[in-house]
Amino acid sequence: MSFFKINGGNKLSGEIVPQGAKNEALQILCAVLLTAEKVTINNLPNIIDVNLLIDLLKGLGVKVVENKNGSKTFQADDINLDFIASEEYRAKSAKIRGSVMLLGPLLSRFGGGYIPSPGGDKIGRRRMDTHFFGFEKLGAIFTYNNEEKSFHINAKNLKGNDMLLPEASVTGTANILMAATMAEGKTSIYNAACEPYLQQLSKMLNSMGAKIEGIGSNLLTIYGVNELGGCQHTILPDMIEIGSFLSMAAITNSNIRIKNVRYDQLGLLPQTFRKLGLNILLDGDDLVVPEHPSYEIQNFIDGSIMTLADAPWPGLSPDLLSVILVMCTQAKGNVLVHQKMFESRLFFVDNLIDMGAQIILCDPHRATVMGLNRGVPLKGIKMSSPDIRAGVSLLIAALSAEGTSEIHNIRQIDRGYQDIEARLQSIGADIQRIHE
Repeated sequence: MSFFKINGGNKLSGEIVPQGAKNEALQILCAVLLTAEKVTINNLPNIIDVNLLIDLLKGLGVKVVENKNGSKTFQADDINLDFIASEEYRAKSAKIRGSVMLLGPLLSRFGGGYIPSPGGDKIGRRRMDTHFFGFEKLGAIFTYNNEEKSFHINAKNLKGNDMLLPEASVTGTANILMAATMAEGKTSIYNAACEPYLQQLSKMLNSMGAKIEGIGSNLLTIYGVNELGGCQHTILPDMIEIGSFLSMAAITNSNIRIKNVRYDQLGLLPQTFRKLGLNILLDGDDLVVPEHPSYEIQNFIDGSIMTLADAPWPGLSPDLLSVILVMCTQAKGNVLVHQKMFESRLFFVDNLIDMGAQIILCDPHRATVMGLNRGVPLKGIKMSSPDIRAGVSLLIAALSAEGTSEIHNIRQIDRGYQDIEARLQSIGADIQRIHE
């Protein structure tokens, strides 16, 4: 086991490049199963969750060729469907929630699939209802094995259908979309998620020969085709990592340039951080954050306390709320953070309170942060990372704190952030990975 040792309180400076988007990569990787032809994916992040999914694809028989600079070529021309029933498949797919999106391609191209209850962050209940609702609408039949905690699905003759999703689930929409690409006839998905990463998946599928209309809206229309071909696809920069770097720059009073952010795909992210007092400059496609001796949270126009809540795109991503909350601990002013989607994601604030932050955890979904305006710096402590986003939030807090911090269970951070300590060291952070 390893942990991070961080000596905080240092200003950072320099350039940092965001990795490829984790959440997009997981969708795109599953889509390689839809064709027997070669699919080249560029800007893949080298992180645990992505590598676990690639390992799972290799077990299914997908050929993987390493190219340069985070590019890989995949070919699923000789799939071993027997692997799906193996204990190895069950064990590997249970380690990563993204493996659930293998189902759509398996149903579409091979007529069946199996998956155990998926793993991932321990951030509350994350039901599979939307996925199976859509599959059933397309004609799939599924059963749940309570003893194995696994799902078995049969879908020999998928047929297009109209459906209104019970929630705008990103992974659910992606799964149903991939299943529908080769279903017979027309499928309409209303209340579809429309995040940039789902738009990227739709554009990739169209480049493979799919016929998808309504990209970027909450109504997707898919006309089934007989087969899909190969393509090349480049993954967007990770907007959650970009938000993490903005938070880090603010709380450490640092001057940082975040390179090649694809500003046109960031949605409310820049606007939200500006409401929290950050002076963010756009230089070409780079975001530049100058030093901030102080940054002040705006109030609403009637003078009431700022409230930030997550929502489906184009609303604020729930993955950003943890890093925003940490940044606000040293802001001037107060903010109510409302995490609507997951009931356990705010429990990490106990660590911040131990570091000296003034936070009231109102309930599992809401926390009120009273900014200290740098009047009382956070202090270093020993803590543990409960999930990816909380882990990097604690890392950001530790970089700003006086003294030394230790963060354990850093595998959670490695699941979503590529070579994070080396990249932070390159801009002046005093962080070490200690192997116990």
